[in-house]
Amino acid sequence: MEIVCNQNEFNYAIQLVSKAVASRPTHPILANLLLTADQGTNKISLTGFDLNLGIQTSFDATVNKSGAITIPSKLLSEIVNKLPSETPVSLDVDESSDNILIKSDRGSFNIKGIPSDDYPSLPFVESGTSLNIDPSSFLKALKLTIFASSSDDSKQLLTGVNFTFNLKYLESAATDGHRLAVVLVDNKENFDEKEDFASNEENLSVTIPTRSLREIEKLVSLRSSENSIKLFYDKGQVVFISSNQIITTRTLEGSYPNYSQLIPDNFTKIFTFNTKKIIESLERIAVLADQQSSVVKIKLNEKDLALVSADAQDIGNASELVPVSFYFDQFDIAFNVRYLLEGLKVISSENVIFKCNLPTTPAVLVPEDNINSFTYLVMPVQVRS
Repeated sequence: MEIVCNQNEFNYAIQLVSKAVASRPTHPILANLLLTADQGTNKISLTGFDLNLGIQTSFDATVNKSGAITIPSKLLSEIVNKLPSETPVSLDVDESSDNILIKSDRGSFNIKGIPSDDYPSLPFVESGTSLNIDPSSFLKALKLTIFASSSDDSKQLLTGVNFTFNLKYLESAATDGHRLAVVLVDNKENFDEKEDFASNEENLSVTIPTRSLREIEKLVSLRSSENSIKLFYDKGQVVFISSNQIITTRTLEGSYPNYSQLIPDNFTKIFTFNTKKIIESLERIAVLADQQSSVVKIKLNEKDLALVSADAQDIGNASELVPVSFYFDQFDIAFNVRYLLEGLKVISSENVIFKCNLPTTPAVLVPEDNINSFTYLVMPVQVRS
């Protein structure tokens, strides 16, 4: 194999696909990237695959001789990253010894590769469901929920985001057992009407691991100007395809919790904050709250003002009055300040509505300008008075 490519493009592709290389590979070849060169198309393809997440990207180059080889990911990344920017990089592979010679105008590196024969193939979905996804809708659904997924591997199914695709809407949800974020994106023209969806009642529901979604988010962000990104799903595997990139990931198996039944139908306490003001207040109070238990209390007993406070025993305390609108007598509730802030920060409307019943039952936050689009449920913290 003989190729010449641009350092910037090569480096970008390596950084992109390296995210799918296993940090503790079960086999030496999984620590490598697969590089394939095609003389007919003058394209180079790079692939990283840890058996769960796979990323493949391709870019233009001068291919003097076709071929394929796997190269140690970390070593290749460090070498190419340090080569002079925008300069030509040549790569020659000796097929008898699997030696790889990397040359730039400053010098050369000789490294040992592993033949590509044993590199696992990326799973491609040949049948099953295919959809055209609107990148901006998918990105919105992802950003509004991914933060609420669990990082606890013992709650395997909760370490991802659940997506429900329907002809009329896209719904995504994530929960870690302490809070729940649900977003509903109106479909209109977001998805092609495929024969897979015989009626408007049929749904495709998949739970995708958060780790994979962080890479998918980057792909979709880069392609947000495109009309659509292709999604294929079959037997526990999801593949996203854009113009020159492919991401494949296993889904999390099992039935995602029926989260809609967790959201109360009626509320006796409803109050409204200016979103920016309550976030700024909570961030100041969090300086003390984070010293100990991360608990922040909200007390409503004065007209048009809420007392936001935190106590850190033997360290200090903090309190602040924040404008609020409410129509009931008195109410105290406490939350983990980080859970509260993470939910508030994805709400883009000027005002946010808090809905509660008791200080011990779930509270729900919704944007005032579109109360049906986003729901953030958070469990209060019980504080001994």
